[in-house]
Amino acid sequence: MGSSSVRSLEYRPPDAETPVRPVGVVVIGAGQAGLSAAYHLRRRGFVPAAVAGRTSAERRGFVVLDGEAGPGGAWRHRWRSLRMATVNGIYDLPGMAQPEPDPCEPSVDALPRYFAAYEAEHELPVLRPVRVGAVRRADDDPRGRLLVETSAGTWSARAVVNATGTWTKPFWPYYPGQGEFAGRQLHVADYVSAKDFSGRHVLVVGGGISAVQLLVEISQVATATWFTRRPPVWIDEPFDRQEFGRTAVARVEERVRQGLPPGSVVSATGLIWTPALRAAAARGELERHPMFTRIERDGVRLADGGFQRADAILWATGFRAALDHLAPLGLRGPGGGIVMDKTMVAAEPRVHLIGYGPSASTVGANRAGRDTAHSLAGLLTVGEARTSDSEW
Repeated sequence: MGSSSVRSLEYRPPDAETPVRPVGVVVIGAGQAGLSAAYHLRRRGFVPAAVAGRTSAERRGFVVLDGEAGPGGAWRHRWRSLRMATVNGIYDLPGMAQPEPDPCEPSVDALPRYFAAYEAEHELPVLRPVRVGAVRRADDDPRGRLLVETSAGTWSARAVVNATGTWTKPFWPYYPGQGEFAGRQLHVADYVSAKDFSGRHVLVVGGGISAVQLLVEISQVATATWFTRRPPVWIDEPFDRQEFGRTAVARVEERVRQGLPPGSVVSATGLIWTPALRAAAARGELERHPMFTRIERDGVRLADGGFQRADAILWATGFRAALDHLAPLGLRGPGGGIVMDKTMVAAEPRVHLIGYGPSASTVGANRAGRDTAHSLAGLLTVGEARTSDSEW
């Protein structure tokens, strides 16, 4: 089976002699959610830790740690055929509109350029590449500090805003015989171009928008068969982005409130017909098949007992929240998810998750960044008052 091409700077546990840098807030990740949080923290009176005095840095200083080599978050890794004309609803970052896009420009070029300009315009303190290995409690004090251990040393923070998204954690479902397949297996995270499959037969697995878009693209140069666990739900009515967005957020928000894994946006809203997809359906490219039961050397065994030959399997099976570095905090509940109170972890108020669950969309990430900054301004101000009282 293939492995993801997404790579991060190697993490090594901190050296005991490396000094710990105290700050008020550490933001982990500089995608849409992380940059939104950084922008709103500045508006709430937080300052880049590097330019603050030690006392100010400990209380109101903040830093953004990003594992990427440059600006753009997950957009740095999208396939080049994903053009700005076909990107789904990318909202402006707060305080700076996107330039008028060239519909034909690859999103992998346009959006990282916009993110870079945004970081510079708002003087956001982004450090990269910095790989976060673990976040731990410094002690048993529920109002104490959190230690953020990274490839560049350790930060001691009063609060942590996690905005790591999902791109670095592609989900590979297991099917019997997966290791026997003689062809190529890859995840959407590894996809580069349909030309790689020219003249071959490709199995596309997954029921989301990425699966559908890549199925159509691959079908132009190869033959393809589409498999999903459940029949896709197509939305055959005028598309109201705001209404569909509200519906998706409400459904996912209810799941995280119950401590369940968030689920995907498609599971909450369905697939929306576009002119391009209607044209593909008319060409017979969107015929869906139920999931196969086993993978064999030269193809897959179908649900009805038949056999489908294949040269490659593209797993468009989504991603999971990249939260492994938060494991020492023990945030997950019995349901497998994390119980949330808006953006705050219900059991750990010092930790906020944005770009997670209901804030996974670009508009949701913007709002989550604003709400998180507002919440932390109140939380840390109360903490400062308590500290001052205790010093008398």
